[in-house]
Amino acid sequence: MIEARAHDNVEVFDAGVKFAQSEGIIPAPEATHGIATAIAEAERCKVEGKSETILINLCGHGNFDMKAYEDYFAGKIIKHELSETQIQASIAKLSTPEI
Repeated sequence: MIEARAHDNVEVFDAGVKFAQSEGIIPAPEATHGIATAIAEAERCKVEGKSETILINLCGHGNFDMKAYEDYFAGKIIKHELSETQIQASIAKLSTPEI
């Protein structure tokens, strides 16, 4: 069973740094989304007093993504959220055929 989760840019880079500090592998930014979810699930289990197996797939290292981590540490990675109006406008474009 899988479930889609959304994390903001700052949260995923926080997770990537935590992972690198504990595992010694710098994850690619794309992989940090799964890591952020795994961390959130582990924290949920801790609060609920449960023991569950959490599996992630680390699909790549971040050795070629050091600029992104540099931007994160410099505070250039920001939390970006779309308004409900922007979301609805994008959805409308998907359902309207272009002529």
